[in-house]
Amino acid sequence: MSLAEILEELPAFSMAERQLLIRRAIELDEPGLSDAELSVVKSRLADHEADYSTAVSFEAMKEALRSGFGK
Repeated sequence: MSLAEILEELPAFSMAERQLLIRRAIELDEPGLSDAELSVVKSRLADHEADYSTAVSFEAMKEALRSGFGK
Protein backbone atom coordinates (compact mmCIF):
# COMPACT_ATOMS: atom_id res chain seq x y z
CA MET A 1 0.00 0.00 0.00
CA SER A 2 1.45 3.37 -0.96
CA LEU A 3 1.65 6.39 1.32
CA ALA A 4 -0.94 8.16 -0.85
CA GLU A 5 -3.34 5.25 -0.40
CA ILE A 6 -2.81 5.22 3.34
CA LEU A 7 -3.41 8.97 3.57
CA GLU A 8 -6.55 8.61 1.48
CA GLU A 9 -7.91 5.98 3.87
CA LEU A 10 -7.14 7.87 7.12
CA PRO A 11 -10.47 9.71 7.34
CA ALA A 12 -12.29 6.36 7.41
CA PHE A 13 -10.35 5.26 10.51
CA SER A 14 -11.78 5.78 13.98
CA MET A 15 -9.93 7.99 16.45
CA ALA A 16 -8.69 4.87 18.26
CA GLU A 17 -7.41 3.37 15.00
CA ARG A 18 -5.56 6.58 14.11
CA GLN A 19 -4.00 6.72 17.57
CA LEU A 20 -2.90 3.10 17.24
CA LEU A 21 -1.42 3.84 13.83
CA ILE A 22 0.53 6.78 15.24
CA ARG A 23 1.78 4.77 18.21
CA ARG A 24 2.89 1.93 15.96
CA ALA A 25 4.71 4.32 13.61
CA ILE A 26 6.56 5.87 16.55
CA GLU A 27 7.48 2.43 17.92
CA LEU A 28 9.11 1.55 14.61
CA ASP A 29 11.51 4.48 15.03
CA GLU A 30 12.27 3.91 18.70
CA PRO A 31 14.82 1.30 19.63
CA GLY A 32 13.63 -1.24 22.16
CA LEU A 33 15.33 -1.91 25.45
CA SER A 34 18.65 -3.65 25.30
CA ASP A 35 19.05 -6.96 27.13
CA ALA A 36 20.94 -5.14 29.90
CA GLU A 37 18.20 -2.49 30.27
CA LEU A 38 15.48 -5.13 30.29
CA SER A 39 17.38 -7.01 32.99
CA VAL A 40 17.51 -3.89 35.17
CA VAL A 41 13.77 -3.29 34.73
CA LYS A 42 12.94 -6.90 35.62
CA SER A 43 15.24 -6.82 38.64
CA ARG A 44 13.75 -3.60 39.97
CA LEU A 45 10.21 -4.88 39.43
CA ALA A 46 11.04 -8.10 41.29
CA ASP A 47 12.54 -6.06 44.16
CA HIS A 48 9.39 -3.93 44.31
CA GLU A 49 7.08 -6.95 44.22
CA ALA A 50 9.05 -8.51 47.07
CA ASP A 51 8.70 -5.35 49.20
CA TYR A 52 5.93 -2.92 48.32
CA SER A 53 7.16 -0.48 50.96
CA THR A 54 9.79 0.61 48.42
CA ALA A 55 7.07 2.39 46.44
CA VAL A 56 6.65 6.15 46.52
CA SER A 57 3.37 7.96 46.16
CA PHE A 58 2.41 9.68 42.94
CA GLU A 59 2.50 13.04 44.74
CA ALA A 60 6.03 12.37 46.04
CA MET A 61 7.16 11.38 42.54
CA LYS A 62 5.67 14.53 41.01
CA GLU A 63 7.41 16.68 43.61
CA ALA A 64 10.74 14.93 43.03
CA LEU A 65 10.43 15.45 39.29
CA ARG A 66 9.45 19.08 39.68
CA SER A 67 12.30 19.86 42.04
CA GLY A 68 14.75 17.98 39.83
CA PHE A 69 13.76 19.97 36.77
CA GLY A 70 13.41 23.33 38.48
CA LYS A 71 9.64 23.77 38.19
